[in-house]
Amino acid sequence: MSNSFESIDSVDTSAQVREPRGWVKVGVVAATTAFAGGLLAVWWYRQTIAKLREAEENANNPQFGIPEDHPSDET
Repeated sequence: MSNSFESIDSVDTSAQVREPRGWVKVGVVAATTAFAGGLLAVWWYRQTIAKLREAEENANNPQFGIPEDHPSDET
């Protein structure tokens, strides 16, 4: 005999409990990926700035490859 408190059309709530867990996992993976990407961007930026500063310090002749007495283009 069925209980009067239970309806025939009741929905199984166990399926609804499992779905948010999947979304939480996806959110955690997305946040971790974004954090790792941010760290990689910071590392790349710092390396690039360090290379530019090193190149600036090692620049002996800023007009490298340009002869002082270059011939005129006009003939």
